[in-house]
Amino acid sequence: MSYLDYSVKSVPAGLRKILYVNWPLIVLLSTVACIGFLMLYSVAGGSAEPWMDAQMKRYGAGLALMLIVAMIPIWFWRNIAAVAYLISLALLVAVELFGTIGMGAQRWIDLGFIRLQPSEIMKITLVMALAAYYDWLPLHKTSRPLWVMFPVLIVLVPVYLVLVQPDLGTSILLITVGGAMMFLAGVHWAYFAAVIAAGIGLVTTVFQSRGTEWQLLADYQFRRIDTFLDPSQDPLGAGYHITQSKIALGSGGWTGRGFMQGTQSRLNFLPEKHTDFIFTTLAEEFGFIGGVSLLGLYALVIMFCISMAMTNRDRFSSLLTLGMAATFFLFFAVNMSMVMGLAPVVGVPLPLVSYGGSAMLILMLGFGMVQSAHVHKPR
Repeated sequence: MSYLDYSVKSVPAGLRKILYVNWPLIVLLSTVACIGFLMLYSVAGGSAEPWMDAQMKRYGAGLALMLIVAMIPIWFWRNIAAVAYLISLALLVAVELFGTIGMGAQRWIDLGFIRLQPSEIMKITLVMALAAYYDWLPLHKTSRPLWVMFPVLIVLVPVYLVLVQPDLGTSILLITVGGAMMFLAGVHWAYFAAVIAAGIGLVTTVFQSRGTEWQLLADYQFRRIDTFLDPSQDPLGAGYHITQSKIALGSGGWTGRGFMQGTQSRLNFLPEKHTDFIFTTLAEEFGFIGGVSLLGLYALVIMFCISMAMTNRDRFSSLLTLGMAATFFLFFAVNMSMVMGLAPVVGVPLPLVSYGGSAMLILMLGFGMVQSAHVHKPR
């Protein structure tokens, strides 16, 4: 035992947990959040209202929540994983029955003091449920067909409930995170190869059906695909968002136009500039260097999570940490791909930067569990 380990063990148990918290990870998350505050200040025209002030309060609450969750033993989160998943499913059903409609979709439950988005909660509880399942399942059964079907159902049920809201972006995230968790747990690669092959076959069949008697999609759905592939076909309609986003990205150049000098956001050409398309505001004002710097911070967060998972000897904790890292990665990867025209516009926020309450608090809850796994690992 080193002198440092001895010194830490001599500290009372309650305070020792605080010392075991991965503080560099918290510094990274706070740095990313501060970038978000600056961007929200900029898109509001140099004002803390209406977005930056509310976002700072939410991050403060999220940070406190993360530290509280970190102090709770990891076995508690393992034991309640199934219950948390079932509650999330119930909330998704409640959205269908009593949900609030906004922007053409029924995704929220209005609690008065906050509009709760159950699909955001499902992103965390799905990871918890799959981590607990594979922690319980013996390794030699991981790839057996019967034991593969159960986690597939765990993933597909919430995916269906989210799709009917409709929320394609979250559905894609859920099914991708579920697949990543199964892969990390050791499910044989042949299952994934079969799914990929089936997906390629389905896409090919859909395109080949166009203009035939057995056409699988409606004409307007094919037009949406055409617009995604070539936004210039409808620059003032369906292609408007991505066209303006590309203009903002390109106008930033290497070093950007300067803080609060972005023309696309200041003149309101850029849609949803405080939520889904906030990365384009950053790229316009701080250029390629600013965008890559934010991407580097995100990469560091992922690296810290992978390092924490590799040093943990508990299977549930390792899978949970890697699952949260995969969720975080998909958040920013899909958002950045979307605003650059590499993926369809599906409404996925940029983590800790885009304005939003449910997404930030749930993400901080997830990182709280990552910290709980780190704080309570055997030493």
